[in-house]
Amino acid sequence: MHAVTVPQPGGPDALVATTVPDPVPGPGQVLLDVAAAGVNRADLLQRTGHYPSPPGAPEWPGLEVSGTVAALGDGVDTWTVGEPVCALLAGGGYAERVVVDAGHVLPVPDGVDLVDAAGLPEAVCTAWSNLVDVGRLRAGEHVLVHGGSGGVGSIAIQLAAALGARVLTTAGGPDRAARCRSLGAAVAIDHRSDDVVAAVRDATGGRGVDVVLDVLGAGALAANLDCLATGGRLVVIGMQRGRRAELDLGLLLTKRATVVGTTLRSRPAAEKTALVAAVREHVWPMLARGAVRPVVHARVPLAEAGRAHAMLDSGDVFGKLLLVP
Repeated sequence: MHAVTVPQPGGPDALVATTVPDPVPGPGQVLLDVAAAGVNRADLLQRTGHYPSPPGAPEWPGLEVSGTVAALGDGVDTWTVGEPVCALLAGGGYAERVVVDAGHVLPVPDGVDLVDAAGLPEAVCTAWSNLVDVGRLRAGEHVLVHGGSGGVGSIAIQLAAALGARVLTTAGGPDRAARCRSLGAAVAIDHRSDDVVAAVRDATGGRGVDVVLDVLGAGALAANLDCLATGGRLVVIGMQRGRRAELDLGLLLTKRATVVGTTLRSRPAAEKTALVAAVREHVWPMLARGAVRPVVHARVPLAEAGRAHAMLDSGDVFGKLLLVP
């Protein structure tokens, strides 16, 4: 089958279209014919040699796909051949076929295009896990979503709003901020021209937000702590602005705040199975009724994965890029 691999770490041109052996489903696994693969910032890190695949996963990138069931491994009776699905992967999505644990597969939601569904599994599982499981977000609370124009951010805005939270978000430029408001953000802050902390205080009457979902990391740590209300929760899921920073423990204690860092890719298979089940129970009905939808910037041929990475690197993408074999 055709796949896009990374023989040597590097820039977007390090992605090489080649042929690799067809995967074979083992016990408890499902073989999928890929309709599309989502592009994530984790893929860019993997391409540069900073985020290798976990043991047992293919060495090439790709954390989510949509497609149709092609074959079932021993013991799988939850899916049928030909069924349209999407799936959360530990790697290997940049290919024409993938194998995945049956418990990490989801049906394509009602009303969602098969190709567009490739932009859901990683983003939805990340948003649900960190907003609800880790951040303990509840209806009526305030949440700040950094990077609302990103793949995870565009889903997190919609999900938090559907849960009844008041959503604040950041985006680069007035047009992107306006698009975030169209997704359900009550307040969209242009981080290129506005003081984010001051804007958060103004929007919350000086109280601050209950949850911050952060992709920035070290460079935003102090500001995020300033944005938190008493009892607030800062959930760090990315390090776009660095990995090391000082933390004002006095302020942390005064606010009785919590700082948590999480990842999804390296979690045990059983944890992912439980997360996928929770997403299917709670978020898939939101998709079916149109409260949440995939936000797709563009579809790019799989063989042009390097171009897709360059697009994501540019900062001009709103939502998700999808690679189509």
